[in-house]
Amino acid sequence: MSSRSTTASGLALGILIIGAGTALAAPFTAQDLNTLARVADPQVSPDGRYVVYTLRETDMEANRGRTDLWLLDLADGKSLPSPRRLTQHPAADSSPRWAADGSGVFFLSSRGGSSQIWHISLAGGEAQQVTSLPLDVGSFEVSPKGDRLAVSMEVLPDCADLQCTTDHQAAQSKKKASGKAYEQLFVRHWDAWSNGTLSTLFTVTLEKNMKVGAPVNVSGKIRGHVPSKPFGGDEDYVFSPDGTRLVFSARLTGRSESWSTNFDLYEVAADGSGEPRNLTADNPAWDAQPVFLANGDLAWLAMSRPGFEADRYAIKVQSAKDGRVRTLLQDWDRSVTTLATTRDRKRLLGIADDIGQTALFEIDPTTGARKTVVGDGQVQGISAGPRGIVMAWASLGSPPDLYLAAGGNRTRLTTVNAERLADRQLAEFEQFSFTGANEQKVYGYVMKPHGFKRGQRYPLAFIVHGGPQVSFANQWSWRWNAQVYAGAGYGVVFIDFHGSPGYGQAFTDSISQDWGGKPLIDLQKGLDAALAKYEWLDGSRACSLGASYGGFMQNWIAGNWPERFKCIVNHAGIFDQRTMYYTTEELWFTEWENGGPYYLTPKIHEKFNPADNVTKWKTPMLVTHGALDYRVPYSQGLATFTALQRQGVESRLVFFPDENHWILKPANNVQWHEEVLGWLQKHLK
Repeated sequence: MSSRSTTASGLALGILIIGAGTALAAPFTAQDLNTLARVADPQVSPDGRYVVYTLRETDMEANRGRTDLWLLDLADGKSLPSPRRLTQHPAADSSPRWAADGSGVFFLSSRGGSSQIWHISLAGGEAQQVTSLPLDVGSFEVSPKGDRLAVSMEVLPDCADLQCTTDHQAAQSKKKASGKAYEQLFVRHWDAWSNGTLSTLFTVTLEKNMKVGAPVNVSGKIRGHVPSKPFGGDEDYVFSPDGTRLVFSARLTGRSESWSTNFDLYEVAADGSGEPRNLTADNPAWDAQPVFLANGDLAWLAMSRPGFEADRYAIKVQSAKDGRVRTLLQDWDRSVTTLATTRDRKRLLGIADDIGQTALFEIDPTTGARKTVVGDGQVQGISAGPRGIVMAWASLGSPPDLYLAAGGNRTRLTTVNAERLADRQLAEFEQFSFTGANEQKVYGYVMKPHGFKRGQRYPLAFIVHGGPQVSFANQWSWRWNAQVYAGAGYGVVFIDFHGSPGYGQAFTDSISQDWGGKPLIDLQKGLDAALAKYEWLDGSRACSLGASYGGFMQNWIAGNWPERFKCIVNHAGIFDQRTMYYTTEELWFTEWENGGPYYLTPKIHEKFNPADNVTKWKTPMLVTHGALDYRVPYSQGLATFTALQRQGVESRLVFFPDENHWILKPANNVQWHEEVLGWLQKHLK
């Protein structure tokens, strides 16, 4: 949809429905952000009547979130169906998946002491435990005929059975010596050290009385994580329509794992007989998210450039008749990030970034013809039914709720935060554009502060997104939420600089080997454009903030734009490119971005190295970091703070010993926001 829909005329869904309409409503705060309910993972029943979904609610006393399952009846005749709580337990219930006959819902729960599959009947009664495996179940899928389950568990690859892994881990925990030995990378990944296990796909037979058979290992022979770690789920594997086969995505865990993006699709018999067969051996890049069409054709997402995690995902379709593979939408310069099918499995559904939106498209798998289903805001999760597509939808002005998209219309199904936001006013926002680096059109967003009054000027929070190949677009974030800064009285500006997706692959590619070049020009020109367009922004009272690549940019700004800002906030930012290369885990990222390993292309790595410019630093900087951050190790934040302190630059370090690249625990997240807003308050107000 055009940018017009993201300006004031498009704000009703985001503000007027869920929030208070009065100008005197209270501002939105970090405490509010952490206590909002989070709706996710909608799943439409086989007959299309019901939708089951997860709802995460925060227990601030316990300092954690807990998810339960809720149910909507789409046939109850109400404009807003009344939700019914399906499960309620102190343990987390998640990943709802319908039984093949629609009589009940399978789900994951740790209520029995470990993560196992449970089942609850729509007819009533208590939930029933289905699996009692010796290891935690990480994900699962129900076969189309309902006679089998696919389950993933983390096992030691040389063990003959599951109990072997359990026994080995128990023996290790009893040893007095704590040393761990490694002979290849990954030594650690995201926020955990390797313990030698592989995420492995199994199947179990399922009887009508919910009894399951012995687990059969179907992916272990290839020695690859299924699903992928650390964030993979059941989107990494799929049953064939007749339930006799499984197709899964995996990357081999050999010596090159930490610098390879070569994920392949494998096909294997669901009963474990035979060997897995590589379907995409001819593609050395990423193959992901397999889905089957009604005629048996297999569709999936595929990149073409090895080692590049932000390459364009094209859609591939393999014919069930002759095995030929065709590529859809070769002339469409967008990257599909989520692939699914319509309920009849005759068409494909794809979510893709598009001009500052996260949009939903329907695609004909034969002709490649596409149409926009939802063009504005952020489509987060989808499940197709006969009445339309149920999705979790959000925007800069609205946390996620469920909607039904059908016939060009969008019907709201839930208002999970209506009570929580009844006396809160969410700020207005607007998309704008300007001429950036290389004289190209670049987009950004601006958000008004709470209590905005014409004729007044407001201090400015200038937020730089991370990634770097992500978009800080018309979306709701649970970490860097612009509404929190607007609620604190700041005008907010953020730019989709060169490198952001949704504006063509060449635009995304352009940041590689140019981290401090075109993106910095875009940020400079974007800020100037916002100040010229919105007179209520006070450019003399501005602070720049960012995390990860955005944190790198804070260090780069400190040395290359040092006079512009009154203060800087740097979370998990890269300080030194050399030590970053040798201590991060996913080497493919830094190698692609810098043309190869540091020892082969040191000049490219060093071209944009913040450590080389520390003598120019003078802007007061708040530095925050988590000890469990193995993507950008905390030594980068400590080095930043050291450089500031040694030179007498006003600075403050806030360190979280129990957080990773993200600050996730509710109390920690509130503390982080208090520190950040306190820093802005000190220097801007």
